[in-house]
Amino acid sequence: MGYADRLFDLTGQVVLITGGSRGLGREMAFAVARCGADVVIASRNLDNCVATATEIEAETGRTAMAYQVHIGRWDQLDGLVAAAYNRFGKVDTLINNAGMSPLYDTLTDVTEKLFDAVVNLNLKGPFRLSALVGERMVAAGRGSIINVSSTGSLRPGADIIPYAAAKAGLNAMTEGFARAFGPSVRVNTLMAGPFLTDISKAWNLEHATQNPFGHLSMRRAGNPPEIVGAALFLASDASSFTTGSVVRVDGGIP
Repeated sequence: MGYADRLFDLTGQVVLITGGSRGLGREMAFAVARCGADVVIASRNLDNCVATATEIEAETGRTAMAYQVHIGRWDQLDGLVAAAYNRFGKVDTLINNAGMSPLYDTLTDVTEKLFDAVVNLNLKGPFRLSALVGERMVAAGRGSIINVSSTGSLRPGADIIPYAAAKAGLNAMTEGFARAFGPSVRVNTLMAGPFLTDISKAWNLEHATQNPFGHLSMRRAGNPPEIVGAALFLASDASSFTTGSVVRVDGGIP
């Protein structure tokens, strides 16, 4: 095993990732399994979770557990944590990746139900899940929590205000949990910019008359595999002295 392999080695570890059946979550799930971790794939769509888990096991030989859960519903999260610990006995890394940002035409079109749904999934769920898993990590003496945020939390557009507010809360929550769970458990934000996932299909890029990413230093959106390096850094001992931090993978926002 070479130096880099040892640095990012996750052999024998267990990673729980929400929203892990597609998009950036799927990329991160495959990545940690390729580095030796067993994986819990959690999302609302059980069929997608099972399909992803099956592919991971076939490709990597690691164990992948599928679990259906709505991360925005507080009362379902105890069951997710119990299932993960019953199966594996531990969670070494929690990746709070599940999120959504529904489209709306005007701000008055944002109903209370929509607003609450966005906050529940992007902020309330990660808070509860981090509390449940983080306390067990502290008792075990080690662990890493990765909160997947968005550059929208720093540069909110008019069309993502509830989402941006929730992700800004997630950024603040990261620092608070880092203080609460230190020194044995690291808590960091992985802040993603625009990536070409299923979500980007709603951006109507094929009809753009100019480069919609021209304001970025990289002048383009990211491809899903480009999230992997930062995720592995934060999950592994490579980030042993990194906590309460924001790691931006955003193509260089202005």
